[in-house]
Amino acid sequence: MPCHRASPATGGPYPGVIVVMEAFGLNGHIKALTERIAREGYVAIAPDLYHRFGSPVVPYEDEPTAITHMKRLDPERVMVEIGVVIAHLQSRPEAPTRVGVVGFCMGGTVALRTAAYHGAAVAAVVSFYGGGSVAADAALLARIASPVLALFAERDAFIPLEQVERIDATMRGLGKTYESKVYLGAVHGFFCDERESYDSGAARDSWMRLLGWLSKHLK
Repeated sequence: MPCHRASPATGGPYPGVIVVMEAFGLNGHIKALTERIAREGYVAIAPDLYHRFGSPVVPYEDEPTAITHMKRLDPERVMVEIGVVIAHLQSRPEAPTRVGVVGFCMGGTVALRTAAYHGAAVAAVVSFYGGGSVAADAALLARIASPVLALFAERDAFIPLEQVERIDATMRGLGKTYESKVYLGAVHGFFCDERESYDSGAARDSWMRLLGWLSKHLK
C-alpha cells in the first residue's frame, strides 16, 4: 500500500500521526498536510486507501466520481490496512511513543472507526466533518476509548446538524473524553484551501485546535 510519510528533520522519538485522506484520494493537499503535521514534531503518514483499484486521485470539482470510489471501499478491510499502518509506524527508527489519527471527510469517519477497532493503539483522534453511518452506531461509538476532537460545519450537506447532535449526545452520554466544535456558516470541506468550500477563519481555528489536541494527548 503506497503511503506518503514525513518526519521531523532530526532526533526522536516522536509521536505518530496517521492522516486519513478525503474521498478524493491521496492528493497534493493531503500530502502537504502530512508534511505540515510532521513539521510540528510528529512522524506523519497518509495511506492510499484507494490502492486496490489503481490509486485514483479525483479533482475536487468531480464529487460524483469521488463518492463512487469511496463506496468501493470495504470498511473492514480498511480497518485491517490502518492496523498495518499503525504497526509500521511503531516499527520505525523514530519509534513513535503514541499514535493518533486525523481524518478529513471520508477520513474523518475512518478516524472514528479506527479508534473503535484498534483500541489502545490509538491515543487521540481528530475528525474533520466525519459522521455518516457512524453517527447512528452507538455500539461503535461506545467502543472508542481514545480522546476525540470532532470538528463540523454548520451548513454541511453531508453531515447535517442532526448527525452532529447525535454524535455529541452519544459520546457525552457515554462519558467519553470528547470535544466538538461547529463552525457557523461553514460548509463541508472548510479546511481545504484548494476547494471552493474553504473558510479561512474556520481552517485557522481548527488547525490550532488540532495542534492543541495532539500535543495534549500524544506529547
